[in-house]
Amino acid sequence: MLSLLPVQKLLRQLPAGPAGRPKKTAGGDTAEEVTSPVHDDLKEMLDSNKDSLKLEAMKRIVAMIARGKNASDLFPAVVKNVACKNIEVKKLVYVYLVRYAEEQQDLALLSISTFQRGLKDPNQLIRASALRVLSSIRVPIIVPIMMLAIKEAASDMSPYVRKTAAHAIPKLYSLDSDQKDQLIEVIEKLLADKTTLVAGSVVMAFEEVCPERIDLIHKNYRKLCNLLIDVEEWGQVVIINMLTRYARTQFLSPNQNVSVGDAKDAKAEAASLAKRKPYVMDPDHRLLLRNTKPLLQSRNAAVVMAVAQLYFHLAPKAEVGVIAKALVRLLRSHRSVQYVVLQNVATMSIKRRGMFEPYLKSFYIRSTDPTQIKILKLEVLTNLANETNISTILREFQTYIRSMDKDFVAATIQAIGRCATNIGKVRDTCLNGLVQLLSNRDELVVAESVVVIKKLLQMQPAQHSEIIKHMAKLTDNIQVPMARASILWLIGEYCEHVPKIAPDVLRKMAKSFTNEEDIVKLQVINLAAKLYLTNSKQSKLLTQYVLNLAKYDQNYDIRDRARFIRQLIVPTEKSGALNKYAKKLFLAQKPAPILESSFKDRDHFQLGSLSHLLNTKAVGYQELPDWPDEAPDPSVRNVEVRGAPQGAHVHGRAKVGASSQEPESVSEESGSSSSSSSSSSGSEEEDEDEEEGSGEQSEDKEEEEEKRLKRKEKEGSQKAASGSTVSPTPILGVLGTPASSKGRREWVGSPHRSLGPSQLLSPAFGAVRTYELLHRMAGEGLSVEYCFSRRPFPGDPHMVAVQIQISNNTDAEVKSLRVSEPKPLSGMRIQEFPEIGMRLAPGDTVSVVMGIDFCDSTQAANFQLCTHTRHFYVSIQPPVGELMAPVFMSENEFKKEQGEWGTGTGTGRCMDTHYPSANAHPPFCPLCRPCRGPRAPRAAGRG
Repeated sequence: MLSLLPVQKLLRQLPAGPAGRPKKTAGGDTAEEVTSPVHDDLKEMLDSNKDSLKLEAMKRIVAMIARGKNASDLFPAVVKNVACKNIEVKKLVYVYLVRYAEEQQDLALLSISTFQRGLKDPNQLIRASALRVLSSIRVPIIVPIMMLAIKEAASDMSPYVRKTAAHAIPKLYSLDSDQKDQLIEVIEKLLADKTTLVAGSVVMAFEEVCPERIDLIHKNYRKLCNLLIDVEEWGQVVIINMLTRYARTQFLSPNQNVSVGDAKDAKAEAASLAKRKPYVMDPDHRLLLRNTKPLLQSRNAAVVMAVAQLYFHLAPKAEVGVIAKALVRLLRSHRSVQYVVLQNVATMSIKRRGMFEPYLKSFYIRSTDPTQIKILKLEVLTNLANETNISTILREFQTYIRSMDKDFVAATIQAIGRCATNIGKVRDTCLNGLVQLLSNRDELVVAESVVVIKKLLQMQPAQHSEIIKHMAKLTDNIQVPMARASILWLIGEYCEHVPKIAPDVLRKMAKSFTNEEDIVKLQVINLAAKLYLTNSKQSKLLTQYVLNLAKYDQNYDIRDRARFIRQLIVPTEKSGALNKYAKKLFLAQKPAPILESSFKDRDHFQLGSLSHLLNTKAVGYQELPDWPDEAPDPSVRNVEVRGAPQGAHVHGRAKVGASSQEPESVSEESGSSSSSSSSSSGSEEEDEDEEEGSGEQSEDKEEEEEKRLKRKEKEGSQKAASGSTVSPTPILGVLGTPASSKGRREWVGSPHRSLGPSQLLSPAFGAVRTYELLHRMAGEGLSVEYCFSRRPFPGDPHMVAVQIQISNNTDAEVKSLRVSEPKPLSGMRIQEFPEIGMRLAPGDTVSVVMGIDFCDSTQAANFQLCTHTRHFYVSIQPPVGELMAPVFMSENEFKKEQGEWGTGTGTGRCMDTHYPSANAHPPFCPLCRPCRGPRAPRAAGRG
């Protein structure tokens, strides 16, 4: 049999490296290396001229890296293939280089020109990989090259490359923080990106580089809120956390008018609440809450946790409860997820106890739970305990005390003590139960019970002298230092209640003084001092004996305490005046301890953060801002619509005059059917052939159409007079009379000339869409919807008529419905509807019409909708198509207008009319078919 020693010698003689024994890696761990022949084989394959061999070699190398093996010695052979024309090989080369570029910086720098060429590659994956490798080379000398590459990638057509540019920004910032100003310009550009692939990455770069530049978020806030649902999961987490801090600086607290004071300060709290203005939630604040709520159903626990902390920090108190069910669902996840979720639930349950009460049984402890999960569930159960459920929780605690997990049992006893402290009616029950535990065989259970009983007895010591006597007898049996010290403190503090037992306890402790732990010795000295002051006849000699023992103790704390107490309680010539106050010092009334949760003060950290988990500020943690006293200007989040000059919003011509040759079909469409409109658009060539009809036939059809429009006007006015307030049709009737040239000119968007004697058509072009103005939850039972009736507002043809339908879903009547404090933007005008004097009964609906001049803009019109008790901030934002009016004209009228506007070129007066701004000219005018080029002669009869 071969002995061990020769084998060890043989191993030491082997050369280190791939061909011999395992060698040490850079981290000090021994890693199994691939043998040298295999590496030589890979190098030969990489040097061959066949792409198939190179591809096979790269696959094997990447597989080695995935298994944790070191392949850094192949770097020179791999980096040569970065210029390979085969796309698959090049992708794998870049994967390898990203892994080892930071370690082999000198060799990577030799190929930097190849990486720069890769930035121009037609394949987006190669461009992104080249930028990723370039940003992984941590050498300050190439910072300008990296900056130029990031700027070019930020303007790349591929969103994947732009995403990679966003990832490279923090790397460059950590390498050279002097580039911050240039990087902020790139971040500002990428924040304006409308692609969901880029959003999460650029917000992460923003958080790393310039989290204080909150002004960069203003213009992109609404876009980020709307894109949030489609962003990838880890991007959602970053965006939600950033928007949480943003909202805390830009909106008012939704709970500012909610009383949170104690009963003692109720009057002062009520007075301060009365002085505050009624709270109305900012629409952008509501937008954030509304768009994040669906993410509570996410499969990613981090996303759910991010939304939960957002609601906890930002939502009104009445709406926070929606997160409870989602958090309870996460308790079925992995143990690590449970631990983080329970940490946050423990913090939430202190302030929002009612939120988790319906899910009390979800926090019951299973025998398979690890100890840290058990203790956190105990914390939550204790926080949720109240007079209603305390009996159920205490029965559950009785089961936990029989557990074999000693740490868990000790935590349960502490939880019982907290319940007894917080709920007075079960204090005696808990105290009796803890006294019974003093006879437990397990010393740790008895010791923990003694500590908790000591704290409970401080609340009512006079009523429990028997318990103090019973605990005094335990000094012979209990050996846990903390428990012995607690018993001694309790006897010394309440020695007047047990005058016969206290001296005897001191006698026993004096015998074993030299063998006790330091914490016990200190309490023996305190007991001796208190007995000397209250019962000096029986304890004078014992006290002197204990003080003499302590005078020569090895611990200097005990020696100092003994000298101090001797001078204080034993009167001498040198003791001075302090001796007179010895009783007041030692026997002063001490307040009862308050048993509080360890999570009470954690809510100043942002929930879900590492700092909250550790209960200490971690590196890179950003404080959660306080709510502002005054709301900042909300207009900073308004975004101007670029490229939409006056008249440009009319380009959706949607057959405004296309049916002039078939007025009967127009009439049918205006009645109810929109299918004929789609069919006519589908058979455009047939319509163009029919356009060459006679002028007389067209005039006859015009007269017939006018009669039909007048009949509809009459029917509409009769309906309006009938006073039907719940009808979905506009209550102002059908406007079929010819509009004035001024009003028509404003609606069509022509600032130069009128359209002649044409008529406005009824809204036959598509179904009227209804929008939500005020949800019944936000409106406290009042729901409001609106639609665009697609007619000019009576009395002011410059305005758009908006029909508003108000429904009362509450159980009480609503009075004095009106519009208050309209805040239109510059040039915009709002004509409020008259105050609705009648009472709106529960379940009733009323329709009103108001006029808004949007001033050729798609910006929202903001105003307050008021009732007799509440004010709601609402806004109406028009789609571009709703700012147009359908116009009917005959073929002859159109030809006349066409001659005046200019035909065929698309660059004459027609373009100047519809697009006054020279920069806004499209390739053709969407309002006039003659501008379309070769087909212009056939389209002469259409509008």
